[in-house]
Amino acid sequence: MALALCLQVLGSLGAWLSLYISFCCVNKHRSYEWSCRLVTFTHGVLSISLSAYIGFIDGPWPFTYPGSPNTPLQVYVLCVTLGYFIFDLGWCIYFQSEGSLMLAHHTLSIWGIILALVLGESGTEVNAVLFGSEITNPLLQIRWFLRETGYYHSFIGDVVDFLFVALFTGVRIGLGAHLLFCEMVSPKPRWFMKAGGIAMYTVSWCFMLSIWRFAWRKSIKKYHAWRSRWTVNQKLKHN
Repeated sequence: MALALCLQVLGSLGAWLSLYISFCCVNKHRSYEWSCRLVTFTHGVLSISLSAYIGFIDGPWPFTYPGSPNTPLQVYVLCVTLGYFIFDLGWCIYFQSEGSLMLAHHTLSIWGIILALVLGESGTEVNAVLFGSEITNPLLQIRWFLRETGYYHSFIGDVVDFLFVALFTGVRIGLGAHLLFCEMVSPKPRWFMKAGGIAMYTVSWCFMLSIWRFAWRKSIKKYHAWRSRWTVNQKLKHN
């Protein structure tokens, strides 16, 4: 069983690495980060789709049955995601592209998935955490691509930022708090899985504080820009 899991994780790691190399070959005029973010976007869409299917259709429901034995589909998704996180963590360390908070998030994610796979349980809530963590990822990557191509300071850039902040606040913080509560009051999950849940939620709040500060600064900037245009228009009308 352990060998089969290792082979699945190694296969996933190889697949993500191969996809990254393919993107690098296709986008030779772009930076390495461009190709890495394409891989991240692909993983985000894939993991959201699979984890949503598990949580909402295949089951079990994570808010009711935390600590349940892993299903084959949960194991498959966790192996695919573990391979990705190992790839992305290695890339971030090699290129030194991320700060300590993102590295901590990746490390906690890797250990949480490994524990769920080794124990053969708690895949239900780990899959739910995966869904909540990745739901905003595609928007984050789209925002970066918009900045790189010069389209960020436009209406679509504002829409992407609004959706990102709204989803992060509502899903990762709001529903995340409810999931953490269900995890803590349930007698099934191991204590270290509960501790990992607290750590992941703490990291989410650290991200949330930074996001709110960004949203506030951008809102103030937009307000002043609108105020300046309004003042100019009023002067023109008066003249």
